[in-house]
Order: sequence, then structure tokens, then C-alpha cells
Amino acid sequence: MKKKLPPLNWLRSFEATARHLNFTHAAGELNLTQAAISQQVKGLESQLGMTLFTRLPRGLELTDAGKAYLPVVHECIRRLATATDEIFGQGKARLLTVRCNLVFLTTWLAPRLHRFRERYPEIGIRFTSNIWVEDDVKEADMEIRYGKGTWPGLEADRLSWDELFPVCSPVLAGDRQPPGSPEQLGEYTILHVIGYEEGWGYWLDQAGFGNVKSGQELQFDTLISALEVARQGGGIALGRTSLVQEMMCKGELIAPFGYSVATSEAFHLVRPAFKYIHPHAEIFRSWILAEAENDKAPQEAS
Repeated sequence: MKKKLPPLNWLRSFEATARHLNFTHAAGELNLTQAAISQQVKGLESQLGMTLFTRLPRGLELTDAGKAYLPVVHECIRRLATATDEIFGQGKARLLTVRCNLVFLTTWLAPRLHRFRERYPEIGIRFTSNIWVEDDVKEADMEIRYGKGTWPGLEADRLSWDELFPVCSPVLAGDRQPPGSPEQLGEYTILHVIGYEEGWGYWLDQAGFGNVKSGQELQFDTLISALEVARQGGGIALGRTSLVQEMMCKGELIAPFGYSVATSEAFHLVRPAFKYIHPHAEIFRSWILAEAENDKAPQEAS
């Protein structure tokens, strides 16, 4: 049978007493009386069925059980205090939590975040990654995910209008030159990303090369991994316009063929249709949509 979790004030009294090995000093730290600290420690020992301190004539000494229990209690109290200060301390509002597709965060959002910070320095954001899409946004206020923009119970704003095309390093591993045409893809390592409907098969069919057979292949569960391997010369990946522009401008990636295919899948800013909205959510939404529109304009003009 599991032990019932002791009251937090008993644990705090134990932790402070264990650090000071003195009831009076622990009482001063916690703004309690020495008698209250002693009583709470006795209550904790009674509930646990173990003596945590040996009472000596001139102080206290931790028993073996007390020594084993102290690190766990200390770490839990420390983490709780840190989280409380981060979320509620210093008059701060709760952080806006954005759950974000990792490749989008790394290649698209990260280079732009300084503009948001310059404009809204008072708004704190906590980013978490979403390698795999789940049914609910859960603890996040908003989410950036990849798909066709229709998820039950969620509202979505489109952030990207991409074309899909193969990309690789200017020189592949072993000083090998990139393929000169899609028909040569079977002679190269193809980098597949699972979880995308519009992958290599889709591109080959849409570009008119459905009969081309791929040779060796590597599979990844994130696009950022495949793009990094491609950048290092390890094979040929499918790039999406919004994600590879910077690497192509730097010459880290090239598009060896002149065939690109429009995608129906895209990155979307997603939020629950019926849920309390964080007060800063609309500010972030307006900002990121404006950034996406700025990206869209040059693509439409080209």
C-alpha cells in the first residue's frame, strides 16, 4: 500500500531543519515558532513511520532514513519554488506557451523572433516542440503544426505557401557531384521524412518522374534532421521554400533540378476554438501572420 503524500508544510519544515540541523534556525527561516517546526517534523515522522532525526543533547543528526529522504525533498521544493517564481513572480503574467514544429522553429521562426522581442519586450513566451501531432493542443495556448489546415475543434491560420523540390549540398560525401537529372536519383542516398503526406513519391509523380526508382535511403522522424544531413552532404532531401531559403542563400544547399511542385500541406498557427485565450495570444498571432504575409509577397511576385 502506497504511503499518503505528507503535507507540504511538514516537508518544508523537515528540509529546513535538515539543512540547519537545528529547530530554532529552521523556525527563523520559515517564520514559525520552534515548537511549530518540532511538531510538524514529529507529524511527518509519525506519518512515514520512520524517525528522521536523532535528538542529541546539543543538536540534531539525520538518521539513515532522513539522509535518504532529504535530497528528494530538497529537489522537489527547489523546483516548485523556481517554477512558482518563473510563472507568478515579480508581477509577471503567465508565459504564453507556443508548441511549435521543430523545423519551423529552427529555420523560420528563430531568425525572426528578435523583431517580436524588440516590439513586445514585456511579453514572455515558452516554446515547446511537437515532433508528432496529437489530437489536442493540450497545455499549449497555441501551436504551429504542419498539415492541410483542418483539425476538429481547432482554428488554423496558414503561415506558409511552399514549393517542394529536392535539395542537397553543392558537393556530396566523397566529393561526389549532385545528380544532373531526376533520373539519376536511384544512384544517390534519398532522405525520407516520415509523417508527411507530400513526400518523395508525391514529388516524383507530380514532377513527371513516377517511374524513377530510389536507391539507398535514410528515414527521419523530423525534417530538420533530414535537412541537416543533406547540408552535410549525406544525401538528397525534399526542401520546402520557407525552410531552405536561408541555407540556399548561404550556398549550403542547392536545388539540382528545375522541377518544383506546389504543396497543399503547410504550416499553420493553431489554437483551440473553444477555450480561454491567453491575453497575449492575439498579439503573437497578429505578429506572426504579418511575418508570413511578408514572406508570401515575394513568392507571389516571382
